Amino acid sequence: MSGHSKWATTKYRKSAQDKARGKLFAKLIRQIEVAAREGGGDLNSNANLRTAYGKARDASVPLETIERAIKRGTGELEGVKYEHVSYEGYGPNGVAIIVECLTDNRNRTGSEIRYIFSRNGGSLAEPNAVSWQFERKGLIKFESDLSEDDILSLVLDSGAENFESDGESYVITTSASDLAQVKEALEASGKVNIKSADIEMLPTQHVLVDNVETAKKILKLLDALEEQDDVQSVFDNADIDEQVIQSALSS
Repeated sequence: MSGHSKWATTKYRKSAQDKARGKLFAKLIRQIEVAAREGGGDLNSNANLRTAYGKARDASVPLETIERAIKRGTGELEGVKYEHVSYEGYGPNGVAIIVECLTDNRNRTGSEIRYIFSRNGGSLAEPNAVSWQFERKGLIKFESDLSEDDILSLVLDSGAENFESDGESYVITTSASDLAQVKEALEASGKVNIKSADIEMLPTQHVLVDNVETAKKILKLLDALEEQDDVQSVFDNADIDEQVIQSALSS
């Protein structure tokens, strides 16, 4: 994304995702079930489950609902078996897109994702066709009243790789495997207010989109993918300035 508005597209995507609160709950519960099935129900020994649990609690998912999801994952309660599946494709202007899903019917999900791409000016690609343009990282956003020097010291002590500001809060980058421990270290300091902590596919190169009509098409495609019930996350490498996003949304 552009240097003066690096997080513009990301902030828009997060805002759109947060509006679908009911669907957000369902997605978080699926993540918990799969994490528990793959790594067991112990939060202390299962980092993926600990991360999913934290995201669910941050989103105010009831504790009882989370506990039932863990039990379904470990087999203590009967439940649907979900599997991970990812799709890669291109949107308008050659924007690279990765769609991560949890599904109980791979054929149904694949068909629906293909339809969404084709209906909105995009196309599915072969596996690994666009993933080389991304890297999996932990991303933590937080607020703090500390000075920037003190924040830098705290971030380095926590084991994070980097931090910067998105204009509204601080953004920390970690390796995917270190996300949980860095988040816990920051929380233990008592000096920051964590807003979110997620594993994301961050683009290593970007596609500049400075045309409002093209931006509208890309945002429409991303929204349509996000709304599909099996979709957990949508990542893209569009570089859209915040003013272009606002013009696209208002036109």
